[in-house]
Amino acid sequence: MVETARRRASERAQVELREQILSGALPGGAHLGEVELAERLGLSRTPVREALTRLAAEGLVELHPHRGARVTRFTEADLDDTFDVRRALEPRATERAAARATAADLDELDDLAATMLATGAPGPGQDLDALVELNRRFHARLIEIADTPALAAALAGVVHTPVVLRTFHSYDAGSLARSLAHHAEIVAALRAGDGAWAAAVMVSHIANARAVMTGDRR
Repeated sequence: MVETARRRASERAQVELREQILSGALPGGAHLGEVELAERLGLSRTPVREALTRLAAEGLVELHPHRGARVTRFTEADLDDTFDVRRALEPRATERAAARATAADLDELDDLAATMLATGAPGPGQDLDALVELNRRFHARLIEIADTPALAAALAGVVHTPVVLRTFHSYDAGSLARSLAHHAEIVAALRAGDGAWAAAVMVSHIANARAVMTGDRR
């Protein structure tokens, strides 16, 4: 009972802190004091400490001995490196997922892609912040389905970085429409069992995001 409560508290802290980091409420470089965070979240320090450790594994937090934790800050060079790694590895993971995805996996991805299309549609119901979590779940699920631990480990620090996940606020209407359509087309390629098609769409998807973030629209 105690262990279950502690785990739930830790998971809650992880979710809430991740959302604050991805939304920009906790900006890059912000100090993350365990005492202050515990008071803000209404928790003890132990689940907060555990949450920070897991967020560090996601690449969202940096842990420094004797200096505590800080939100990871990303430079332009980090941005270039992030997209280089994604371009090299994520299409490969997507291609592998085509051979491993079950009907249930495809239905889950289809639901996520459809929800993203509805959530990102222009109009009063558009919610770019909600797209952050949906996008994270979609890409994370693809990597899980690929079931390649080495690729998953290499991608863990770049797929979920705030600088990538917050791009929806930088997209113009055309770039956003392309991004959302890519998710649906990736699912279509997976349903067809065509790994090469799925990988090619992922290449376009990453290139679209890179153009938005770097202003490189060559």
